[in-house]
Amino acid sequence: MHSEPRSGRLAAWGNALLAGFASPDDAVVAIVGEDAVHRVEGLPGETAPVGLTLALGRLRALGVTGLRVALPAPGHPLGLSGPPDFNARALDAEEAVVCHGAALGLVPEVYEAGPDGDLHVEVLWHCLPVREAPPADVPSLGEAERELAEALRDATEMLSRLDVAGSGPVAEAAIDAYRARAERGREVLAPGYPPRAVRVLELAQRVGLLISVASENGHGGAVSASEMAARSEALRPVERTARRAQVAAFNAFVEERERGVR
Repeated sequence: MHSEPRSGRLAAWGNALLAGFASPDDAVVAIVGEDAVHRVEGLPGETAPVGLTLALGRLRALGVTGLRVALPAPGHPLGLSGPPDFNARALDAEEAVVCHGAALGLVPEVYEAGPDGDLHVEVLWHCLPVREAPPADVPSLGEAERELAEALRDATEMLSRLDVAGSGPVAEAAIDAYRARAERGREVLAPGYPPRAVRVLELAQRVGLLISVASENGHGGAVSASEMAARSEALRPVERTARRAQVAAFNAFVEERERGVR
């Protein structure tokens, strides 16, 4: 979870476009990233899937003034407000975008296309009705920053106790990969986001990286099934905190607008 979700890119650059901080071409390039193409199906007034440029323009015409992110997990509907059908799709995808200003949401379906040896990734966003209600369990930026500082401490202590931080070249490669992405991470939130949101997202990604190292980098110091289960249980609240902080960072643009800051 240390890399940005597709819903984060769509919300961040969609917000920049809606607010006039980015051109349609720049926003679409940033949202698509390394994927081949993104399309949107189910938009009101459209009978077939359309490209991102047309989709974002249509959403604006429908009254959308901002985009929020949801990153739900089993037992934790983070950023969702219903109805059950939308929540179920978002939970299956582990992410979604919820529109502000119109009762619509977008859930990505990611798949590979093309012949063997030349596969590429395409994304189809399903546009669905959502319930207009406050999103579940999203902290303020200030709350997220405070929680993350404690979570980072907990994750670091956990790695040291389980001997994961020093468990070899795989962990070192993961840390190096994070450092290589650090400067790019500063661009994830797109123009117009407050500096505090950038700080919170970077810290959330760092915590997420540590969780990934602990979860994926072999056994480290935990050599039994019970110890592996204990590791997962101990890291679960840290992972939850990092997801909440990511959502708070991506949603900061809309939250500031609601408070009249913009």
